[in-house]
Amino acid sequence: MATELVRALLASHGVHARKLRRVLTLLGEDWHTLAELVRLPAVPRRTVQDVLKALDADLETDGDRHRIAPSRVARYAEFTAEPEPADPLVARDPAHLRAVLADVAAVPPPLAALDHVQATAETALKRALWLDSHYDLAGRVLLCLGDHDLTSLAVTAVNPAVSVVVVDVDDRLLEYVEQRSGGRVRTFHADFRFGLPPALLESADLVFSDPPYTPEGMALFAGRAVECLADLGRGRVLLAYGYSDRTPALGLKAQQELQRLGLVFEAILPAFHRFDGAQAIGSAADLYVCRPTARRSATPGRTAIYTHGPQSVEATGPSAQALQALVDLAPRPESSPPPKPRAPGWADPVGRGAASLAVDLTGDPGPWLLRTLLACSPGRMAALVPNNHPDVSSAAGQEGLRSLVDTRFALRFLRSTPDGKTCVVVADQVLAGTLDPGGLAVREVLLRAHGKLGNVWREALTTALRITKREARERIGEHDDLEHRLIDLPRHRVAALLPLIRASAG
Repeated sequence: MATELVRALLASHGVHARKLRRVLTLLGEDWHTLAELVRLPAVPRRTVQDVLKALDADLETDGDRHRIAPSRVARYAEFTAEPEPADPLVARDPAHLRAVLADVAAVPPPLAALDHVQATAETALKRALWLDSHYDLAGRVLLCLGDHDLTSLAVTAVNPAVSVVVVDVDDRLLEYVEQRSGGRVRTFHADFRFGLPPALLESADLVFSDPPYTPEGMALFAGRAVECLADLGRGRVLLAYGYSDRTPALGLKAQQELQRLGLVFEAILPAFHRFDGAQAIGSAADLYVCRPTARRSATPGRTAIYTHGPQSVEATGPSAQALQALVDLAPRPESSPPPKPRAPGWADPVGRGAASLAVDLTGDPGPWLLRTLLACSPGRMAALVPNNHPDVSSAAGQEGLRSLVDTRFALRFLRSTPDGKTCVVVADQVLAGTLDPGGLAVREVLLRAHGKLGNVWREALTTALRITKREARERIGEHDDLEHRLIDLPRHRVAALLPLIRASAG
């Protein structure tokens, strides 16, 4: 009988059978999707499937919904358990939950290539309430390393006195967070594999992050988090991390990476975070509260840190044919040898002294191409990008990229080259003599994207207009980003700045 199969399954899980009993409770109460049966009791998908299989003929299925046949529910009364109670932190704050639900409803969709899996709105609020109840946040700086779950917005809603900063690789998210917060949350762009904006180093009291759930991803994000703490004695790193109870060795590897960084686990709160997805790990993750004992730099040896996609740990990279096409199409003076393909990265200006660049950006999730163009020192460059890259796959995307760099480079987009998976973007320098003073000022700023914007802008005006530094400063006036580098700014702020720079030379 099915009841005996269920009994045997529960017995095989020993003291850990309570979660399976909660699955049975849900199935006995009403119809539930597989996703709900995973997320609500935080049980891995394969384990839920084991329960469904054990129920055998006593299970009714309608599409992706399942339940125990009503006439047979009584048979399983001895196997059920009370459902997990509602979180008291979230339950007592319905007003803030409504606000977070509205924020999450409009957030840009997750990028699978970046291991984005959306946390529930309840989780975002729970994080904010937990932080506010455990730390004295007023006047402090909370830095979110990646924030697709909108923890930043939840925290500012719960405690407006905290200063929240978000740094993320997804420009869409940065624009959304900044606009949704009314500018209360400051945002910066970075891919943590290539470094952090200098302004963020040793700047935060607390750092929160939900990294990729690979040992490589955990080590990188945790290392960057430690770099951002202002005071190692008082600062804390808070991390989300989950692994299936069927594969504890994966959890061991991640924890070993954190310990290698000198992090002490002050607390691990199981199944603290819940997700709309990530069913392999029960749609749940633990909260790690970590105290650093040393500042050890994060030095990733590879860009493959994700669980799937072009930058997953199993990814193989571009074909030899694609790399050869990149080299062949890279523009260069006739006397120069073909450039060697470079890996992505823009922590510093790229290719100083070279006649041209060839850059492999086949793993680009979207923002690398613009950053590479901003970092390029030579006047010529070719980049190999995915054929479905947002800056090349449509006329609007191409025009959007051109509008940002058209005083520096003339772009050509060679779609489906050398195959249907890739595109070669060719960039040839625009000569300074063809530009008006406004365009020349913008060009000068683009040429020095790693310099402090206020200084670079001032020097650009003195070059374009042949005026004094004092006159240039008066033309610039006040601006929030003058102390930062152009290459660290979100794309929407770069797009807003360039017309201001052009106008200041008018």
